[in-house]
Amino acid sequence: EIAVKQLHTGQMLHFERVTRNDNAITNALDVFTAPSGAPRVLACSNDCVIRIMDVPSFTKLHQFDYSWPVNYAARQPNHGKLMCVVGDDTNVLLVDGETGKPMHSLEGHRDYSFAASWHPDGNLFATGNQDSTARVWDVRNPSRALCVLGGHLGAIRSLRFSSDGTMLAMIEPADFVHIYDTTRGTFARSQEIDLFGEIAGFSFSPCAEALFIGVADHTYGSLLEYERDRVFGGSIAGSGARPECRFL
Repeated sequence: EIAVKQLHTGQMLHFERVTRNDNAITNALDVFTAPSGAPRVLACSNDCVIRIMDVPSFTKLHQFDYSWPVNYAARQPNHGKLMCVVGDDTNVLLVDGETGKPMHSLEGHRDYSFAASWHPDGNLFATGNQDSTARVWDVRNPSRALCVLGGHLGAIRSLRFSSDGTMLAMIEPADFVHIYDTTRGTFARSQEIDLFGEIAGFSFSPCAEALFIGVADHTYGSLLEYERDRVFGGSIAGSGARPECRFL
């Protein structure tokens, strides 16, 4: 089922059951802009299907069928033609965003993947996997991962590049959020936020100056906000030195 509400009034704008398949859990939704400029909704489902719908009519425009449950899909930004598709398979697919046809099958992960995110430049993208790693890939050389970023306790179920492209954040199911500096291309500089409780989700603010983390613990359930620290190790924004990507 898909439900759409008007944020300001709470009015239900659209509600429908998109499939009658008994295994049709909707794993992810994403909103993107088509090359024509029209908004689209992308729905990934356990019935091995990606559905793309028009907004605001929510008419189904495309349906892409795969051989395994689809956990997440992300369209290449800047009206790019590619889409990254991950699911209950060890490989990551790069497909044609208009037809769903696989273009590349990327090997490296050892288990099923749950998350994908594109860098704003449209060249780099990252995937999060149940093998407790995230892998960063470059579409210009997709034969192997650019780097492998490891977690501590569990699967990498969500990850996201900041809007300015200077950071990549990824979360584990509980306790740990990892933030990586992308500006030097090595992802070697990072910060780890160690908190208590199951993590419900996270998001950068649109300007990338704040990081929000949802904690789903029954006792300590909360929404945490971290502000970006522009003063670190003596470097101050505007002083001629590059400000570090830190949330302290």
